[in-house]
Amino acid sequence: QVQLVESGGGLVQPGGSLRLSCAASGFPTSTFSTYAMNWYRQAPGKERELVASISGAGSRTVYADSVKGRFTISRDNTRKAVYLQMNGLKPEDTAAYYCSAVRGAVRYWGQGTQVTVSS
Repeated sequence: QVQLVESGGGLVQPGGSLRLSCAASGFPTSTFSTYAMNWYRQAPGKERELVASISGAGSRTVYADSVKGRFTISRDNTRKAVYLQMNGLKPEDTAAYYCSAVRGAVRYWGQGTQVTVSS
């Protein structure tokens, strides 16, 4: 059974940093690297939006315009983990952040971790 578990969220002041982690289980190691991994976020009253995406081998990344230059997505296939380093956080980054694994029509979601940026 595939599971994605996010961690690392919390309360941070504007301008601060957080590192989110997503631990995957239930994937054979060789299979995890065939999944693209994404971070999404959803703020209250808003639709879920894609924040960052990384290819299976980690060679390609894509970012939402709103986070370019501030957030960095990375993955460690041997640990079956994906990370989101968030720097220069702004109040508008406040949201629940979700990890997602996707390969073709197959998609898995984590339960989310809350990030709150406030002074």
